[in-house]
Amino acid sequence: MAQIKQVGIGRKSTGTIDGITYYVRGGVTYARSTPNMPASVYNSPQAKKRQAIFKMVQMHLKYHLRTIKQTFTPKGNGSPSNRYYSLNKNGLTAALDALAELYVAGQDVTITDVEKAISDYATEHPTSIKIASKSGYNEVFLTGEWPSTITLNALSGDSTIIIIVAENGTTTTINADGTTTVSSNSGNTSDSGNSGGSSTGGNASGPSAEG
Repeated sequence: MAQIKQVGIGRKSTGTIDGITYYVRGGVTYARSTPNMPASVYNSPQAKKRQAIFKMVQMHLKYHLRTIKQTFTPKGNGSPSNRYYSLNKNGLTAALDALAELYVAGQDVTITDVEKAISDYATEHPTSIKIASKSGYNEVFLTGEWPSTITLNALSGDSTIIIIVAENGTTTTINADGTTTVSSNSGNTSDSGNSGGSSTGGNASGPSAEG
């Protein structure tokens, strides 16, 4: 019996049923088979390292989410954070490689560790990680620590958007046992990333953060 890998079924359904995953793309629902991978694939040192890097990238994205929503124009039906990751995947992976090895070896990793690793890499590779890719504006690269303000200059004309990055003091730790702990300096649990507002110069108006 033939196994259907992907087919448009015309209904907007999502989720997985009996090994078939349904997802929507371009307003059309597709179905694809969910691969059955042996456990050894996920337990190899390389797989554990990839999983560690993925967790740390998620920490980084969550920490800067409100800013990224303002500085990245999504592509197609994607989100600003997806666009950020798509453009920066190679740079982030390289930046977090050594830290991922420590995590796999049993060391706890905090968001401070993640941000330092990315900042250090950006200092040595100042054109590897983009922190702004907004339609109509010049791209901005991370060249060290994440800045307190991000200035977007229009490709034409004199419009300028200044994104103000306001960190909320949240600390996220991925523990050696795979759990994640999120806490704030005030002692209250929080799941927010950076908060960001925008002020404007020139003729442009800055977008407001979502959520």
